[in-house]
Amino acid sequence: MKHYLQQRNNDNYDLFDAFDDFFKPMFFDESRDLRTDIKESEDSYELELEMPGYAKDEIKISLENGYLTVNAAKQKKEENGKKYLRREISESTSRSYYVGSDVTKEQIKAKFENGMLLLTVPKSNPKQIKGNNFIEIE
Repeated sequence: MKHYLQQRNNDNYDLFDAFDDFFKPMFFDESRDLRTDIKESEDSYELELEMPGYAKDEIKISLENGYLTVNAAKQKKEENGKKYLRREISESTSRSYYVGSDVTKEQIKAKFENGMLLLTVPKSNPKQIKGNNFIEIE
C-alpha cells in the first residue's frame, strides 16, 4: 500500500497514471516479494518459496558470498505482426537469504513442483563468540 500511495502523490502524476489507477484496487502493492516459509531441522533449513506462474527454466538460483539468491523472470513471446503500445506482461522477482559463508552450492538441494520451489540448505557451523562483546549502558 505504501508504494501505491507514494506513487499517487508524486508531482509527475499525469493523465495516463490516472487511467491506470482506475483499474488498480484501492490497496494495491506493486512489490512482488517471494513469499517464503522457512523450517528448521537439526541439521538443515528448508525454504518453501511460492512461485505460481513460473516454469522451472525461468528460475535461477545462485550462491555468492554466503547469500543464496533466487531470481525468476518471465516474458511473453511477441506475436508476429502485432505492435504493442504498452507492454506490461513481462515480470521478474528476486530475493536473497544469508545462509553462511561456509555453505557450498553442492550442499544445497532444489526442487520445483506445483509452483513451489523447495530449497534444502545445511546449517553452517556457528561462529564461537570469544569473551564478552556487550557494550555497557550508562
